[in-house]
Amino acid sequence: MSDLQRISITIEQSLADQFNDLLTRKGYATRSEAVRDLIRKALVEDQWQQDNAETVGTLTVVYDHSRPEVSQQFIHAGHEQPGLVLATLHIHMTHDNCLEVMALKGKSSQVRHFADLALSAKGVKHGDLVMTTMGCDV
Repeated sequence: MSDLQRISITIEQSLADQFNDLLTRKGYATRSEAVRDLIRKALVEDQWQQDNAETVGTLTVVYDHSRPEVSQQFIHAGHEQPGLVLATLHIHMTHDNCLEVMALKGKSSQVRHFADLALSAKGVKHGDLVMTTMGCDV
């Protein structure tokens, strides 16, 4: 970080107080580091929202174990798009519920489409897609 630039912002006192409380809870040493992280997060989000951006992500899905067709749908979808699913982690949480975590890599539109299909499958109770960029431009 040899090429630093000082910037200044003006915000309401109540917003500054809330931000300072957040920084304390999150363990930030300085406001500058927190603002840098917020800027990076916005830039990453902007990049992966572009359909052709090369992205990576994790898809976390909780589903009903008594519906074996759910995991079969995940496997089938992965075979339909070779290279998209890099790895999977399967955890038996309870007698009835399983957790599946999939590491994904591909164009952002492909990753989002895969996640939409997986999350809308019958038997899926909950899930979330977390996407990021390849880290080259941030």
